[in-house]
Amino acid sequence: MKPIIEKRQPLLDQRTIIIMVSLVIGLFVLLADSLFAGESGANGPQTISWGFLIIGLFGGLALFMYGMEQMSEGMKKAAGNKMRSILSALTNNRIIALIMGAFVTMVIQSSSATTVMLVSFVQAELMSFAQSLGVILGADIGTTVTAQLIAFKLTDYALLMIAIGFGMRLLGKNDNIKNIGEVLLGFGILFYGMKLMSDAMKPLRTYPEFIDLMKGLENPLLGLLIGTIFTALIQSSSAFTGIVIVLAQQGLITLEAGIPLVFGANIGTCITAALASIGTSREAKRVALAHVLFKICGVTLFVFWIPAFADFINAMAVKFGSDTARQIANAHTIFNVSLALVFLPFTTVFAGLLLKILPPEEELKGIIPVTWHLDESMVSTPDFAIGLARTEITRMAKILGRMLRAIIIPFMSNAKLINREVKQKDEADLLIKEIPTQDEIFPELTLLAGIDMREAKIDFLDEKIVAYLIKVARQEISNEQAGEVFGMISIANDMESIGDIIHRNMMPLITKMEELTSDFSEEGKEELMIYHIKVCKQISRLKEAFGEHSLETARKIMQKEEKYLDLETKYRLRHLKRLQQEHKKTVETHEVHMELLDLLKQVNVYTANIAKTFLNTSHSDHSSLQNQ
Repeated sequence: MKPIIEKRQPLLDQRTIIIMVSLVIGLFVLLADSLFAGESGANGPQTISWGFLIIGLFGGLALFMYGMEQMSEGMKKAAGNKMRSILSALTNNRIIALIMGAFVTMVIQSSSATTVMLVSFVQAELMSFAQSLGVILGADIGTTVTAQLIAFKLTDYALLMIAIGFGMRLLGKNDNIKNIGEVLLGFGILFYGMKLMSDAMKPLRTYPEFIDLMKGLENPLLGLLIGTIFTALIQSSSAFTGIVIVLAQQGLITLEAGIPLVFGANIGTCITAALASIGTSREAKRVALAHVLFKICGVTLFVFWIPAFADFINAMAVKFGSDTARQIANAHTIFNVSLALVFLPFTTVFAGLLLKILPPEEELKGIIPVTWHLDESMVSTPDFAIGLARTEITRMAKILGRMLRAIIIPFMSNAKLINREVKQKDEADLLIKEIPTQDEIFPELTLLAGIDMREAKIDFLDEKIVAYLIKVARQEISNEQAGEVFGMISIANDMESIGDIIHRNMMPLITKMEELTSDFSEEGKEELMIYHIKVCKQISRLKEAFGEHSLETARKIMQKEEKYLDLETKYRLRHLKRLQQEHKKTVETHEVHMELLDLLKQVNVYTANIAKTFLNTSHSDHSSLQNQ
């Protein structure tokens, strides 16, 4: 493990090489296009070089999308963890949720990352589904900032931004400088890609067939369809909006044609997210469905009023002196702001409707082990991935709590022993009837089958969480992040060990108990029940510590461990004293009693070890979540 933490990064990584090759190709395209244009001008009228136009257009688009991804990754690395803390702490009010969704998405430049965080918060019960809808509406506003930035004519400074950003990434002495450099580098590549697309499309300004084609896009339904399909294909509404803005900057498209294309981009991006949600958790499906319905309803409201909407945008342009590219960016922003203002008052009603369409009860019927939070697309952003793994570990603690609560029932209420000890059959039948025999969540399973099922889940989650965290460790991570990653691997393994104690060690004792002719003594049974309750509280505290990232709760677990160890010693001595007095029940149940008490003590020790690891590896940045 240590070599992964201390490994030296190569001077030029794969991403840097791709950037340099792309830039060389881009420069070659520009140079070659200039040479060919010169030759055409010397020999006669200028003609369109379709080969270089296509190369320039698609090469520019590739650089544009890559630059956007690079910028987003840098933003997430630089501020993602802080944004996660802010988002989870400040979304109780729907207006604040809207503002936070817009702010967080604007900063990290990734609505998909915001959505992933929302799903994990809802599943961890840190946020209600209705609250998450306000954040979704805000995230849609936050994504329009990219279009506003693109509308600035900064293409002449693209290479300067690339040079400065590359230098900061290469020579930066700390992660913050490198991350800011990555943002600036991505920003420069984005604008350089725009320059390539813009230069490639210049000849089209005098090409009649293309001009007629662009005029045809003023048909709202056609523009809407093209925007939806193209955005779904390239899986980026910002990239498609960027193309529309480039067309506008070259005078190839009007505002009336640009608006339906942008509307289509809004639908296309949420359809991509909806398709990606197939096979994910119920919460993720609800979030994706909410996004689709918001956009479709919004576009339906606006599409029949495009001429009036265009007149409104034009009126603003006259007042503020905006060109067509800026007008399209403004239309994109105003559409999403209007959408938020219309739907925000009805988020509670909307949430209720979606919960009826995708009810939570159905998700509980899934007995096959699955992960709820581990998103592979977030692995390249360590802070986000670590947060998702922590939420999955919280789920492990919840499952362990249910296992531990169930395992004690056969020891305290054994039907065979009741039949032996209670003389009146009617009374015995009544007592046996009151014993829980079904799993608390899955009534189709017996109590012990439920423990078997959860042990399989714990083993599965341990394997998946560890594999996920190892992938995170292979990224460019700081020593602090590496410590947290390997700490969580240790925690997942310790939780799996607790599951083994319950399943492999405690369950066989039930069979041994049933073979006895006597039950525990009244004193012994009371002591075991009290100690079991204490240990169950430790597991509940683990869930709280991870779910709320509460360092205070983790410290409490460690403090309680000492008290519970003393209590175990006290109960052990009491049992031995009863044994010396030759109490019949104590003598016969001695072996089972001592083993069960010792196993509960082991669970207590494991919870304290987990809490200690959690304290030693937790980021100080998360302390703001302690009081949620």
